[in-house]
Amino acid sequence: MRAKTLADSTKQSTQSLYIQKLVIAYNGNKTTEIFMEKVHTTCIYCGCGCGLFLHVENNRVIGASPSPLHPMSRGRLCIKGWLAGEFVGHPERLRHPLVRQREMFVRVPWEEALSLTATRLKEISRESGSESVGILTSAKGTNEENYLFMKLARAGLKTNNIDHVARLCHAPTVAGLGYAFGSGAMTNPISSLKEADAILVVGSNTTEQHPLIASYILKARARGAELIVADPRRTQIADLASIWLAPRPGTDIAWINALQNFIIQEGLTDEDFISTRTEGFEAVRQAVSVCTRELSERVSGIPAKDLKEAALAFGSAERGAVVYAMGITQHAAGTDNVQALANLVLMTGNIGREGTGLYPLRGHQNVQGACDMGALPDLYSGYQKVDLAREKFAEAWSTSLPEEPGQTALEMLESALEGRLKGLLIVGENPMMSYPDRTRIKKALEALEFLAVCEIFPTETTDLADVILPAASFAEKDGTFTSTERRIQRVRRAVPPPGEARAEWKVARDLLRRMGVAADYSSAADVMDEIARVTPIYGGVAYDRLDLKGLQWPCPSRDHPGTGILHSEKFSIGRARFRAVEHCEPFEAPDEEYPLILTTGRSLYHFHTGTMTRRTSLLEREVLQPTVEISPDDAKRMNIRNGQRVEVETRRGSICLEARVTQNVPAGTIFVPFHFCEAAANALTAQALDPKSKIPELKASAARIRRAKG
Repeated sequence: MRAKTLADSTKQSTQSLYIQKLVIAYNGNKTTEIFMEKVHTTCIYCGCGCGLFLHVENNRVIGASPSPLHPMSRGRLCIKGWLAGEFVGHPERLRHPLVRQREMFVRVPWEEALSLTATRLKEISRESGSESVGILTSAKGTNEENYLFMKLARAGLKTNNIDHVARLCHAPTVAGLGYAFGSGAMTNPISSLKEADAILVVGSNTTEQHPLIASYILKARARGAELIVADPRRTQIADLASIWLAPRPGTDIAWINALQNFIIQEGLTDEDFISTRTEGFEAVRQAVSVCTRELSERVSGIPAKDLKEAALAFGSAERGAVVYAMGITQHAAGTDNVQALANLVLMTGNIGREGTGLYPLRGHQNVQGACDMGALPDLYSGYQKVDLAREKFAEAWSTSLPEEPGQTALEMLESALEGRLKGLLIVGENPMMSYPDRTRIKKALEALEFLAVCEIFPTETTDLADVILPAASFAEKDGTFTSTERRIQRVRRAVPPPGEARAEWKVARDLLRRMGVAADYSSAADVMDEIARVTPIYGGVAYDRLDLKGLQWPCPSRDHPGTGILHSEKFSIGRARFRAVEHCEPFEAPDEEYPLILTTGRSLYHFHTGTMTRRTSLLEREVLQPTVEISPDDAKRMNIRNGQRVEVETRRGSICLEARVTQNVPAGTIFVPFHFCEAAANALTAQALDPKSKIPELKASAARIRRAKG
């Protein structure tokens, strides 16, 4: 039996976003006509924001294919994107609202579940104060959903206790780049990378975690650009680099300052740019003057000659770009790490031009959008500060609003442990897997008087809930995502949700109404219209303008085309700001009891806590179980063989998993992916917080490893 391809059947209209295809299947002399729809949408996984079509037959997603006209992905997808629709129809999807009764979950009508959730949260707020309740929303939710849950917290519950998973990935970007440039976002389009003459990739396993972005880096490399990769592990992109720097985890400021010191000594700074467009450089010049390459080698482990080579390559480039991800941000010094990178691009004048700039790679498809929508305790949508914009939003929403900034995600859970936070709504997140020190997180969630969770699948967090609200997946709702390059793009409903599951924007709308807040939204487009009215950087965004290419913010008016490159002529804060930063030892250093450094990250085939990818058969088959990467030297010293069961332990707990002996990690460091509930890496990680952005230390924990008993 042979089926004609879609391209054989009919040619795609370049104008249509919702296309019906005719597929003719042949079986001998008999033909069968099958109608299949293709719905253009945005991928659910990383922040690349790739465009794809979901293939739909009989209200079922049966496949996915790339969007040829998408401005970033250009007809390509990674393995997760090709399989993005498979989990949608999984039999374990949550289909009906559930309420805990006598330690069992019982199916109830939506009206009962919503009324119980609204009533309990309002009761707790009334009895214990508005700071006793909070909301954790999701970077997997749409912009419209994050905006409405932000509104629910502030207008409905009268609290600024609203946060999301950016607190665990790019809060240092919002804080660090916000201070340095006035905007905590990627400065250039991803396509700009192919024009760079030197690219520094820091703490990013780009070819595995953001493959489509990596393709632009490799285009620049093919042109002859210098590729400098800084990562403790020898990743695939490190193999492709012209220079690989392998710092000890937690020592990034030491080696970045050493690069700056050499660039200054060699006269490679852009003095004209520094004098006309920045302030604070002299303090940085003085601070890095003591950061010699030899000192940095002792601290970071990077040979002084390699630091010299990297500094010359980046400092002498006409167009230099810096790409970074969570390997640089998930530290107790995460904000200072980001500032150090900002200092580097400012002193070399590498900002505001094609092929230059800073490229923070967002881990979730809408972590940029969730930040844009004000799902943060101190900011409304568009990064408008709570203390300055409260009256504006109070007028727009016709209600009073709380004055003081709220608590961050981990601060809320710490308050729960102390009995101060008593009610919590979690939307599309699984803190039991993604937050550090899992044992402590579980105690915090169990200490709550009331916990409601809105999710698409059962998780370790829904197990602890009092109310479970079934949510629609990305394939079952309308809305927008904002990619890591600030590109606002449509998400389109391809199939109906299973059972009684609902889009989260509808859940937020119905809770707002139950809390006495006007919420007259009949569609996700209505929500975006309100977002545009109160959010200047989204002021010109509307669904009728979001074609295949979307719009990049800032887009302040309906006639504005959107903005590709930020800071071309000026910074929103006037002059960009240098800030001197100094190396501090990580929260936990190896010692005799715990002699290794544990660092964590992702696998090519899985995403975040595995809720979706571990229900995708091909991805699950590729990586069936967790492993710990250990160097041959450490394995030999500890008498550990490849494939052997071992126990990894820190001061917070232990997990049992299989050893993978590899040259890709240096002696003294071990690596564990965090996707696997059966060996949860975050049972081991520390809760030490960056004082500026409140991100926890997830990339450097003192650990030990030994052969598993039995």
